[in-house]
Amino acid sequence: MLHLFQCSQLLDVNLKDDFFEEILEEYEDIRQDHYDALKERRYLSLQQARSKSFSYNWVAQPKQVKPQFIGTKVFEDYDLQKLVEYIDWKPFFDVWQLRGKYPNRGFPKIFKDKAVGEEAKKVYNDAQSLLKTLIAQKKLKAKGLVGFWPARSIQDDIYLYADEEMQSPEPIAKFHGLRQQAEKDPADTDPYYCLSDFIAPLESGVNDYLGLFAVACFGVDKLCKEYEEQCDDYNIIMVKALADRLAEAFAEELHERARKEFWAYCGNEQLDFSELRRIRYEGIRPAPGYPCQPDHTEKLTMWRLANIEDETGIQLTESLAMMPASAVSGLYFSNPESKYFAVGKILKDQVEDYALRKNVAVAEVEKWLGPILGYDPE
Repeated sequence: MLHLFQCSQLLDVNLKDDFFEEILEEYEDIRQDHYDALKERRYLSLQQARSKSFSYNWVAQPKQVKPQFIGTKVFEDYDLQKLVEYIDWKPFFDVWQLRGKYPNRGFPKIFKDKAVGEEAKKVYNDAQSLLKTLIAQKKLKAKGLVGFWPARSIQDDIYLYADEEMQSPEPIAKFHGLRQQAEKDPADTDPYYCLSDFIAPLESGVNDYLGLFAVACFGVDKLCKEYEEQCDDYNIIMVKALADRLAEAFAEELHERARKEFWAYCGNEQLDFSELRRIRYEGIRPAPGYPCQPDHTEKLTMWRLANIEDETGIQLTESLAMMPASAVSGLYFSNPESKYFAVGKILKDQVEDYALRKNVAVAEVEKWLGPILGYDPE
């Protein structure tokens, strides 16, 4: 944000050129500092990183559990009332800039915070009242799908097949992975992870599976237009915040059903909500665009494979954001050793290899992966 002094410089013909020159110099210094920092970091080559990948004895482990169905299951109008108990309220308070002092940052401890407790309680009560109304009057609608396919890994990629016997040698879809390359402390025995590490390699002969999901809360735009006509900014913010919470709750509840019912690899799981938030269950549900796989273009494969737009109405924008905005999607991994990780910065050897595997130009990969490049593409 520009200060008044800077604005006056922009408006003054005699000072404007000098101001622009100062800004350009400042940003050149920032760019150079960033480039110098990249040069100081140490990395493994992609080949070295692959040689230190996560190791798992697939043959010696219990047989992978087969999902109850192969393909997708669509939910046209999910019961919103079922999702209420899965709502994580902390991000809701963050929307309102209500952050209690430690240890009162969590819910419901925030109500005891001297600075924001009273306001937090008021906003929460308003949210409860509006949520009951929205559900009772069916003003919001939850739609989504879940799907499962036979899967095998080939190096850093995951191949999906139409059937378990793989009668057709050609996969119906490929998910491309990125591997950690930033050098770790010599005392750190952690491997250099890639999501493909958590799927049985093709040569292992082990039957494995990969799941995916996409869920969304519809009706927000229509409600916001109604509130806008009433000049009700408070409820515009409120309904957007509630829809986001419901979408996240849908993702949480559906993942639980996947573990205990659809895939049933954790059929005896008994976790309360606090344990769910702490990810005490087996398996993960990473999403394209997040640290495990920072490439948003992998969503395109998800949408094609599961026909997500036609089945649910959830669309992808040109920048690959999801519409409606209150939407969540991701992949399901069941491996008990699977974990969340951050790919971090990567080098050009991996970018070139990744571009070749995806059959796209290196420049296109660099565009989408700009924030994690460990080199200056220029």
